Amino acid sequence: MDLIVTAPMGETRGVARLGDRTFDCALGRAGLVADKREGDGGTPICRFPFRRLLYRADRVARIETRLPARHIERDDGWCDDPASPDYNKPVRLPHPARHEEMWLETPLYDLVVVIGHNDDPVVPGAGSAVFLHVARDDWGPTAGCIAFQREDLLTILSNVGVSDAVVIRAI
Repeated sequence: MDLIVTAPMGETRGVARLGDRTFDCALGRAGLVADKREGDGGTPICRFPFRRLLYRADRVARIETRLPARHIERDDGWCDDPASPDYNKPVRLPHPARHEEMWLETPLYDLVVVIGHNDDPVVPGAGSAVFLHVARDDWGPTAGCIAFQREDLLTILSNVGVSDAVVIRAI
């Protein structure tokens, strides 16, 4: 079942539909973008398959999902340096290229759904680390990801698998 995310262009909040359920979501600080570039703060418009779930095992006890899942470790990172051969890939820290840390003190990355954005093949500069993850309490915008309330993300996870996708559209 596809997760359909819609928002007007330029908006940092959207709505996601999964079957007959709807969920509020936060989007990138630049809203939806048709041509994603590294660091632009945009959430890319397209259809992206669900790849896998990464999660904080110390914060999330039970997850029902058909996605492959792995717990996040303290030395997990994600390379966001277009000049690196590891661009838009998980890496172990310390890492010589620019990267995001996946083990956060905040709950944002307690649940991280990796989607198939710019991964087959990876194109340097076309955007990295576009995930579904937990939203901030104030629904602040993301750096380009799609963020949900924790319980909503758990509901989504229990209903999607690798044959499904997130479809992002402007309205």
